Amino acid sequence: MPKVTEDALPFEGGQTWLQVTEPTDPKPGALPLVVLHGGPGMAHDYVKNLAALADETGRSVVHYDQFGCGRSTHRPEAPADYWTPQLFVDEFFAVVAHLGLIEYHLLGQSWGGMLGAEIAVRRPDGLRSLSICNSPASMQLWVEGAKELRAELPAETQAALDRHEAAGTTDDPDYFAAAQVFYDRHVCRVTPTPQDFADSEAQMEAEPTVYHTMNGPNEFHVIGTMRDWTVIDRLPLVTAPTLVVAGEYDEATPATWQPFVDGIAGSSSHVFAGASHCSHLEQPETFRAVIGAFLATHDPR
Repeated sequence: MPKVTEDALPFEGGQTWLQVTEPTDPKPGALPLVVLHGGPGMAHDYVKNLAALADETGRSVVHYDQFGCGRSTHRPEAPADYWTPQLFVDEFFAVVAHLGLIEYHLLGQSWGGMLGAEIAVRRPDGLRSLSICNSPASMQLWVEGAKELRAELPAETQAALDRHEAAGTTDDPDYFAAAQVFYDRHVCRVTPTPQDFADSEAQMEAEPTVYHTMNGPNEFHVIGTMRDWTVIDRLPLVTAPTLVVAGEYDEATPATWQPFVDGIAGSSSHVFAGASHCSHLEQPETFRAVIGAFLATHDPR
């Protein structure tokens, strides 16, 4: 059985919770993998099945709850301008320093992939590879993609979404029910919803400061502080080997992630047929096999 250790480090006057899963049989030269969850503010629960990569690839796997959510310190009183990408970049480097990681791989899912790109453009010395999973290179592209997918929803669903957004009643049960139609098609196509995803969603809904401030009320109504975010113009700065993955029915449509492939020299991509935004929950073994093969390619020889 892998060894699982929980820890916490001081950050921003509070703390960041983290967990390290060590393999039963470590593989020489297999570098640790740091996993960045999405949201922002969704906590690590829904990506915790990636800890299986520890025994599958012989490497340590690091999860942590980003500041403001999950088991880390929450700051519901913080002003909107407190929650910036730079805050989470700083937190990542604090985690790396706390663990004493010299070389490592980085995987980010959804917002985590956006954060991973923000880290990679800074060219940290220890970064040996980057996996960007189900992520957009700009929020404008994300919104445009969501608009296209939304137009394919049943007419009555679209009408409910439009009506409540115009009225500002996005907390109405009718709105949630309409949003769920989109989620079932493009966020997670597993029925019933996997418990790991439900756990992340529940903690976010209980204290949604980070998600609502940076994103908005849901995945496709983006009115938060990240609405103008883009990394496209900075992608040529990335020198780490990069893999970009997405699902066939992903809310991160091909147009949203293609700039990563076009802008990062030598990058590659993989689309999981039949999957959507949570490819790692819908096709866990296949997903980990693709990621594991990529990591092995970029471990020290």
